[in-house]
Amino acid sequence: MSRWGLTIPLTGVPLARHQKIVAELEDLGYTDAWSAETNGADAFTPLALASQWAPGLRLGPAIVPVYTRGPGLLAQQAATLAGLAPGRFVLGIGTSSPAIVQRWNGIPFTEPYQRVRDTLRFLRRALAGEKVTDEALNVKGFKLDNVPETPPKIALAALRPGMLRLAAREADGAITNWLSPADVRQVRAEVGAEKELLARIFVCPTANADEARALGRWMIAAYLTVPAYAAFHEWLGRGDRLAAMNKAWAEGDRKAALAAVPDDVVDELIVHGPPEACRERVEEYAAAGLDTPILAVLPAEGVDMVEAVRALAPRT
Repeated sequence: MSRWGLTIPLTGVPLARHQKIVAELEDLGYTDAWSAETNGADAFTPLALASQWAPGLRLGPAIVPVYTRGPGLLAQQAATLAGLAPGRFVLGIGTSSPAIVQRWNGIPFTEPYQRVRDTLRFLRRALAGEKVTDEALNVKGFKLDNVPETPPKIALAALRPGMLRLAAREADGAITNWLSPADVRQVRAEVGAEKELLARIFVCPTANADEARALGRWMIAAYLTVPAYAAFHEWLGRGDRLAAMNKAWAEGDRKAALAAVPDDVVDELIVHGPPEACRERVEEYAAAGLDTPILAVLPAEGVDMVEAVRALAPRT
């Protein structure tokens, strides 16, 4: 296993209490720490702290939406992190979702493919120190003052062939999630062998399968009813097995939607079981062609999140 990542902050653990466990990650065998950005911590602050707490980890957001910051501000924040962690920062960008962009931030969610493509091209130029004018993004004469000595690599959030192929052509890697080890091969075929493939993997380290599946059903119903994820799983071949869930969700029957999620789908998409079994399952992703698994540890009764991170560390 070449890389082994962790999602920070840990659920239920205040960011201010992360210093000790983040400082341990390298000794435990973790190589990466990746943030996320939905409605909790922002993507950059945890990474700025981690850059000082664990000076050997590779760091990145998975992902920062391209709509919710102006292109110039996004370049500024990326340059700041690249300066804090020279050669160790990867900028993960993507469209995010209509809920986050439009409903929560009041920004129109329009032309997502074009917006990601244009932002990716803008960031390449801006982070290299160029003065950039970009009519598509309505940017006029932006130039960074703090150009990083080592421009960060850029990874693109991608689910289906169009965005995966854009990542293969113009980014340094592709970030995906909500897939099984078997799905990795289908995604890898679109990205090609040369680009890094990263994925967030949801891990619930408990032997209580009923509890893990109940949590998994709730997460699957909340995520995979989003149109982009629904289309992703249609492409992956799960459309028929998720049809009843999607129908119930669209009709507003959340209870029926949860009940319609098959156990085998949960078991494919949520890693659960004792820590050793979870580790073996994550290793299956790597064997299928995933370069960087990014573990997102899910809470369960009796599970101490910090101890779970230690227990889920890669084999040494």
